[in-house]
Parts: sequence; C-alpha cells; structure tokens
Amino acid sequence: MAQIDHLAGVQAFVETARHLNFTEAARTLGVTKSAVGKSVSRLEARLGTQLIRRSTRRLVLTADGEAYLAVARRALEEIGAAETFLASGNRDVAGRLRVDAPAAWGRQVLLPILVDITREHPGLHLSLSFTDRIIDPIEERVDLVIRFGETPDTGGLITRKLAEQRAPLVAAPGYISRKGVPATPEDLHHHDCITGVRRDAPTGYRIVRGTGTPERLHVLATHEIGDGAAVVEAAIAGLGIAQMPLSLVAQPLADGRLVEVLPDYGTAPVGIYALWPETRHLLARVRHVVDVLAKHGQQGTL
Repeated sequence: MAQIDHLAGVQAFVETARHLNFTEAARTLGVTKSAVGKSVSRLEARLGTQLIRRSTRRLVLTADGEAYLAVARRALEEIGAAETFLASGNRDVAGRLRVDAPAAWGRQVLLPILVDITREHPGLHLSLSFTDRIIDPIEERVDLVIRFGETPDTGGLITRKLAEQRAPLVAAPGYISRKGVPATPEDLHHHDCITGVRRDAPTGYRIVRGTGTPERLHVLATHEIGDGAAVVEAAIAGLGIAQMPLSLVAQPLADGRLVEVLPDYGTAPVGIYALWPETRHLLARVRHVVDVLAKHGQQGTL
C-alpha cells in the first residue's frame, strides 16, 4: 500500500509542478485540492526536502523540485508507455505519432512512406515537422526523429541506423562552363560554394582522400541556405557547388540538370538514423514505423 501512496504522491507533484496550481492539478487527477496538497507534503516529508515553495499568491519549484521533476516525469511516461504496450497486446499501430525529419528528405522520401503506413493503419495519426534544425526530442516531446549523420548527444535516446548513402558534390553544367571544373578539394576555395546553415557544426564539405577517413573541408560559403530542397534548386540554378545526400540529387543528376564534381572525393557514406526517447520504445506505432523505414533502408529506397 505504501508503494501505491508513493506513486500517487509523485503523480500529484508532477501535475502540480506542471500547472503550478493545486486546484488545476486536482482537476486533472480527479481528486480534491486538499488531497493533492497532502500527497505532495507526504512526498516531501519522505524525501526530506521541499520540492514546492508555497505562498498565498503562487507556487514555485525549488532547485530540488526542478531536479526531481525531470526524473519523476520521465518515470511516469515510462510507466504510461509500458501500460499502453501491454494493453494493446503490442498489436495496435494507432494513436498520434510525432515525427521530425530533415526538410527536403522528409517531404520527398519520408512523407510517401508514412502515407502508405497510415493507409494500412488508419488509426495512426501523424504530427509532422520538417526542419533542418537539430532538436531535442525529449524536450520537444517528439516521438521519432530522423537525422543524417550521428548526433553527438544521445542521452535518453535509442538510436537505430536505417541506411547510409554518399553525399556527392554537384553543380549545374552552366556553372561549370563559367567557372571551370575543380581538380582538387582545395580548388573549392576559389569556387562559389552553397552550404546549409548549421549552428552545431562548422560549415564545409565532407570528403575522403584516397582510402583515408572522412574529413571536413572548411569552405567560405558564398550562399548559406537553411533548407535542403532550396540548396538543390540553387545548385540547379547555377549559383555554385553544393553537397547533398544522393537521394536528393539523384534525379537532377540523372536528367543532366546537375553534374558531379570531384567524384573521387565525394565518397564518404552518410548514415541515416532514427532516434526516439527511451520512454517511447514500447509504443507499437514507433517501433512499426522504424521497422518499415529500416526495411526501406535495406532496399535502398531511403
């Protein structure tokens, strides 16, 4: 019985911290305001520290309260995910799935795959955001994130490699006729370079020399564009040389709107990764979508 009381106290604290109001927390939990206040007080007594500072006007989390909230909220989410998993018998691919992916690749490659999945599972509802900005899925409450390249900080996340593809350096034939063909990576310093906008990584191109390891060649960006599709269109328009994943430039390369430059150096494989919070691992909808994407990765259609 004591463990049940402890869990009720944690729930009361998390809801109170979320609303910073005992009345709103009580309404959410379906109990009285007095019951919520007593549950939080018992929790504080058990922990031996004050979590919420009370006054006649407002409630404020203490430093200990902030620290405990982060752990408690995550623990309750894990319990909720486990209950959803067990209640569904791991069969129902349903509910709302929040996905974030790189903009151009998300629209061009991921969206058609997700559309097919929702046709097969009409109970699945999507909330999609396509952005090249690196987000924290735990902080922003996203169920699944797709990223190119490894993400340095993966604390609290499960990572699965879906596929890999190289990222060629490309330019329009018209640009090459005006500016010439670069013969070495260092020649890129004398060319117009189109890059993305990344706050988390230096600007440059990823190249390989011979059989060596991949390295980043720093270049001075002539044009910085924060959307992958726009980078490709700018290259097609002849604004300069760009480096993009092969899946985004395969068609313009095939129809001649783009040509590859320095092909011996643009051979470094770039991994495509799925990342999701540990608290979402038991959700059937997350695991099903990741499995489908991994299958596409094996087939070379990512």
